[in-house]
Amino acid sequence: MSVQPFINTKILIVEEQPLALSHMKRSLEQLDFRNLKFAEHAQAAIEHCRIDKFDLVICSFDLTKRQDGYQLYEELKSKRLVRNATSFIFVSAETSGELVHSVIELQPDDFLVKPFTIKELRSRIERVLKRKQSLKKIYTFIDDGNDSKAVRFIDAELDKRGHTHSPILLKLKGEALLRLGRVKDAKQFYKSALNVQKFTWAKIGLIEALIANNEDALAQRMLKTMLERSETRLIALDLLGRLEIKLSQFETAQGFLSEASKIAPRNIDRQKSLSRIALINHDYERSYHAQKDIAQYAKHSIHDNPEIYLNTVRAGIDFALSTDQTEQISRITRQTQQYLGELKKQFPNADNQAQIDVLNARIHYLKDESRNARKLIEQLEDEPSIRSVDASLDKAKAYHELGFHHKAQELFAQIVAHCERHDNVSDPITMHYIQQQQSERRDITMGPKELNNHAVNQFNRGHLDMALEAFSQAFRIMPKNASIALNLLQCLLDNTGKNGQTFNSALAKKCISTLNSSSTLEPEQITRLDKLIAQLKEMGLSVD
Repeated sequence: MSVQPFINTKILIVEEQPLALSHMKRSLEQLDFRNLKFAEHAQAAIEHCRIDKFDLVICSFDLTKRQDGYQLYEELKSKRLVRNATSFIFVSAETSGELVHSVIELQPDDFLVKPFTIKELRSRIERVLKRKQSLKKIYTFIDDGNDSKAVRFIDAELDKRGHTHSPILLKLKGEALLRLGRVKDAKQFYKSALNVQKFTWAKIGLIEALIANNEDALAQRMLKTMLERSETRLIALDLLGRLEIKLSQFETAQGFLSEASKIAPRNIDRQKSLSRIALINHDYERSYHAQKDIAQYAKHSIHDNPEIYLNTVRAGIDFALSTDQTEQISRITRQTQQYLGELKKQFPNADNQAQIDVLNARIHYLKDESRNARKLIEQLEDEPSIRSVDASLDKAKAYHELGFHHKAQELFAQIVAHCERHDNVSDPITMHYIQQQQSERRDITMGPKELNNHAVNQFNRGHLDMALEAFSQAFRIMPKNASIALNLLQCLLDNTGKNGQTFNSALAKKCISTLNSSSTLEPEQITRLDKLIAQLKEMGLSVD
């Protein structure tokens, strides 16, 4: 077919490079398109879309002025400035794996690699516009949130033999059934589609229906087969991560979400889940890295807000408190100050001084400046209600670290009650983490720095029972700290047989796992670990 039926299509071209823009304009005019608008950056594109409804948007992925193409498309979709009925084509000279996977997750209608010929441009536009025109009524139902009408209309279209877009119709129907909560219908529908042809989208849809129907074991088996194919690995990792969270298998979930985030780091919602899951697993380093990724990719996007920077600083402090590497602590402290500076630069009028005071109090505590920390925290007023769960949680941590245990537990209880009253303010992962923190900080009254110092002092004095208890508590909240793991393993061995103490092989295995995965052991610590493992073997104790 020719573009003749579509010459009146309203097209917006978003391109900041003058030569590329000129080439696109000339190419489209040669194809007889005349209804063209142009935007040199994302903000101009947003303004155009507020004023006009376009049939097609052709957008450069490589925009550099504030928002890039990814962030622009996210915002246009979020604000419903482009809808399902609008065609959207990305163009880019870059074809890196990260970019390609990011595009896949955004699901535009097409992706065109620069440089391209006018013939290729015509072919892509024709294909996309023809599909959107043919399915316009269905897309309009979906845009209006009327999935029931969409399903009925799709069924009527499918009854017409030889429909050109049958696979797309089937895909749209399955998605609509899932949105409607018709899980059993969706499950049967996807199975029927797979009997016709092994569509990847149908397999993914069936897995989502199985998870919604609590058929988790079957969903897991199907997802693990999808890990083996590069084209389905990302979605399989993402779904496995979400499924393991549902099953409260947080260590496994972190592994899957970490892998997915390496492949496509721009997915902010996944990075947020990863950061919180890592906190539940006491992996403060991974949580901090996830928050740094969020701060990097959220800047200028719809996700950009003061909490992004505040949460990155919070995660940095949590990480610094869990390590005894002086150089690492200094580096993290410098980075947190940089994020606070970026916060003030990006949001100069934000009302967040109280939250910054809490962060500065925790930084003082981290630097062994307890007097300054207490002075800051004591001047803060008690808020009658919870305005930010993350801010209140950080304040509760500060209270606990500085010895205000009663105030800390009062605030934890207030946070839990607030979340229970307002289901929309926290997800199950966040609630699990809050309750975990409440429990751990009730059981362990010392802050992480004091706890570790106390354990070392008791060990050096030969008070093995007290040292063992202190190191066990420290390892509970800092299981990735190699120094604590090594000291705890030493205590376990030295205390075995005394006062009827038996060797705790399960705890020793965890210590050795931490030590084997550590990349920060000093030569002296490696020598000490080798001696402990030799001692274990001499005693006939196995921790393999």
